[in-house]
Amino acid sequence: GAALCHTLDTGPITHIITKGTNPEIDSYSAFFDNGHLQKTGLHAYLQSLSVESLTILGLATDYCVKYTVLDALALSYRVVVVLDGIRAVNLRNEDGDLALREMSNAGAMLMESTQLPPSH
Repeated sequence: GAALCHTLDTGPITHIITKGTNPEIDSYSAFFDNGHLQKTGLHAYLQSLSVESLTILGLATDYCVKYTVLDALALSYRVVVVLDGIRAVNLRNEDGDLALREMSNAGAMLMESTQLPPSH
């Protein structure tokens, strides 16, 4: 039942990736469901465009951002996480910080948007 807001200019949108379509399993990553049983198609789409690096931001640091980043790294993308473009749920106060540490330890670069090169 999800839909784009009717006031959104959808003209520039050329491709939509859906996730979380199986009510039986969570899907935090933009690449796979939590069991890695079903792909979203994002990796195949990015490969078709010869994408090698990703700049990731969004909600939530300790769930969707973290699992998307970890899957992207496992799929051999270079990953930058935009610190001022993410927020954690923080069920426990340290969850966001632990997620950042896990992403960094796995190979993600963490930086503020002001540190991004102009091509981003």
